Amino acid sequence: MVNVVIDTDVWVAGVCGSGDANLVLRLCLEERFTPLMGAALLGEYEDLLGRESIWRRARLTATEREAFLDIFLSVCQWTRIYFAWRPNLSDEADNHLIELAVAGQADYLVTRNVRDLRRGELKFPQIMVVTPTQLLKEQA
Repeated sequence: MVNVVIDTDVWVAGVCGSGDANLVLRLCLEERFTPLMGAALLGEYEDLLGRESIWRRARLTATEREAFLDIFLSVCQWTRIYFAWRPNLSDEADNHLIELAVAGQADYLVTRNVRDLRRGELKFPQIMVVTPTQLLKEQA
């Protein structure tokens, strides 16, 4: 099984129906990918549900988005982070994504912010930081 961490930008784009991000979420629901979930990432997902401004293009209502998150969580593998690696990314708020990927032995960290997530001082070469399009090409 292929373990992935789905960054919030990919999750929002997928819920809004944007191309490859949407396909990545669908493949998670079909259990072709195992999305890893941790406390910090879940907090971000839940916070995003309350920001109506980012859902203007969404086909789903607020209630449907909450239900979709519940469905998505049902296929996620809960992952506890026991060690804070602190890769020193330019956005401190993104460090937890790398920590989750390390703790869950992720194969891929899927984001639309590849450049920033690859810039950390502490490197984990076993984790590929990719866009949804790159993930789909890698796993074709």
